Amino acid sequence: MRKMIDIDFGSSRYNELVELRYKILLEPLGLKFLDSFRPEEAKYLHIGCVEMLDNRLVGGLILAPADDETIRLMQVAVDTVYQGEGVGRELVAYAEKRAKDAGYKKIVMHAMLFVVGFYEKMGYAAEGEPFDEQGINFMKMVKKL
Repeated sequence: MRKMIDIDFGSSRYNELVELRYKILLEPLGLKFLDSFRPEEAKYLHIGCVEMLDNRLVGGLILAPADDETIRLMQVAVDTVYQGEGVGRELVAYAEKRAKDAGYKKIVMHAMLFVVGFYEKMGYAAEGEPFDEQGINFMKMVKKL
């Protein structure tokens, strides 16, 4: 059994989320988490998925306000042991609810090309053409809430 939680910036759970994001998203690409981004992250909503049995953080993401109506979904990461079990889908659904409850009308994201199909199944639409960011190919995706 799993539950979705909001994670306080700077907490020990936040540090776990940073480690998970690094392990799943950055390390395989040879990128580093830069501490210089931490002050910016204080403004974001951090969401985690916790395995109730052992209180282990198994996934997480960031919601970053873009403007009064739009919020950006960023750095969705699921521990490799839990990939394929619906954790990503649960995280995104929870993030959408949190964003909608906060009054946002639209979620945008830059999805790596290999996960575009996942987001399309969740109602996101690709916008424009794929683009390169630091040597990684992304697609802008949008969903109205």
